[in-house]
Amino acid sequence: IGRAERMNFYILTLFPDMVSQGLNTSIIGRAAGRGLLSIRTVNIRDYAFNKHQSVDDYPYGGGAGMLMQAEPVYLAYEAAAAEIRTRRQGCGEQERKPRVVYLSPQGAVFNQCMAEELAKEEDLIFLCGHYEGIDERVLEEIVTDQVSIGDYVLTGGELPAMVMVDTISRLVPGVLHNDVSAESESFQDNLLEHPQYSRPEVWHGKRVPEVLLSGHHANILKWKREQSILRTKERRPDLLERCALTEQEKVWIGKM
Repeated sequence: IGRAERMNFYILTLFPDMVSQGLNTSIIGRAAGRGLLSIRTVNIRDYAFNKHQSVDDYPYGGGAGMLMQAEPVYLAYEAAAAEIRTRRQGCGEQERKPRVVYLSPQGAVFNQCMAEELAKEEDLIFLCGHYEGIDERVLEEIVTDQVSIGDYVLTGGELPAMVMVDTISRLVPGVLHNDVSAESESFQDNLLEHPQYSRPEVWHGKRVPEVLLSGHHANILKWKREQSILRTKERRPDLLERCALTEQEKVWIGKM
């Protein structure tokens, strides 16, 4: 399975404006305008079953805070899933359950490899929790992946969902003007990106490295690779353990 040519994101949230305003700008907004991405928000409050549109209640067994109820979340999910089913049937595709990502500090920590995997999907549903979380029963019913963006606690899942949509969207063909850049940025091959420079050649007394001005393609590539390794060793040595280094590079690092 290759990368999807068009990604369809559905974000189940209590704050649709927050998500829409954050993602309808810059590269992601332009890609959506060109039809490469579809970013739909589904307001969970629209599926509340009371006139005040409240979707939370006290948790059984006590505890601080309120809990999002199962039924409004499930109905919001069903609305998104029904749209996906209809589109797939219209294209003659086999029916299958969509991938549903619940943003949770208990989930696996998001990284570039995970983004690459999720970018192969045509449809992704993100479930944003709030308050003290969501009734466990609906999570068991609909969620396929629990994902965290780091070991800290936020007030809701909207910001993590936006981070993931941004990262995954960059991997969709055509979203970046230079498709090669998605393959050469930080965390590709578990190496941080090398330092980069633009004009002027001298700024505040600091010169652009001579090799970058040489026009010698092989030497430039070698310098970039070495700088990526050096930067990774200094800033994220844990990544080097998972990096495919040559024997010569291993010896070189060992001498540092």
